[in-house]
Amino acid sequence: MNAAGARFTGHGHAPHGHYGIDAPLIPLSYALGAVVALVVAAFAVARGWGASLWTPLAICLALLMCAALFLHASLRGKRRAWRQQLDELDLQPGCRVLDLGCGRGAVLMALAHRIAPPGRAVGVDLWHNIDQFGNAPAAAEHNAEVEGVEDRVQLCTGDITALPFADDSFDLIVSSLAIHNIAAPQDRTTAVREAVRVLRPGGTLAIMDLSFARRYLDALRDPPMRDLRVRDLGWRMWWTGPWMRTWLATATKAESEQVPGGGSQVA
Repeated sequence: MNAAGARFTGHGHAPHGHYGIDAPLIPLSYALGAVVALVVAAFAVARGWGASLWTPLAICLALLMCAALFLHASLRGKRRAWRQQLDELDLQPGCRVLDLGCGRGAVLMALAHRIAPPGRAVGVDLWHNIDQFGNAPAAAEHNAEVEGVEDRVQLCTGDITALPFADDSFDLIVSSLAIHNIAAPQDRTTAVREAVRVLRPGGTLAIMDLSFARRYLDALRDPPMRDLRVRDLGWRMWWTGPWMRTWLATATKAESEQVPGGGSQVA
């Protein structure tokens, strides 16, 4: 999954871009499974096996529910979750923001609408189609144009475990369902620490991700971060069910004169 979600925006702006579906093979596989279960149920009816009908029918309904929850999280739940989070942040018009794993730019464009030149909304990605349908720089560029924010959006092809930016470059860094795509745990830790490196003192890091998000707090206790928090985003961000929830981890980079720490909070 990546920073996707069709028709996403922030600050009340009516969106115009098209942002695709996260990990499209997952809801497709659930839908196909539901079709197979329905065929089995129909076969049971045709054969007069009434007692055998209910199991495949229940499986069909369960798979359809999983697919529906997944699509809701991708197309609506994430939009609302990020809008709420961005509303809580005090973004200044000229600030520099970075989206790790920006995909087609749903969160990136919402950020761009909240800033103004000389501020920049920078998105970095490796553009894997398996993470998001139609994921490509051209798609993100097109969305920036139709959203009218191309003057403040910059796209970079790069690895978030080795960011091509100087230390203390950004006022806000976000990542939406991207870091979990990194297979090795130590590389996920590296990505989080890279984000801290390029974040300016006093800046905020916000990571929305699957269960790994709770573990990111451990990676944030070493660097100079404070106000560490993680919270469950609720059923609207269930990817097929409660066994695949979404969490939001946030932290602020301590000023140079502050002592690292500040505690952590899990909700």
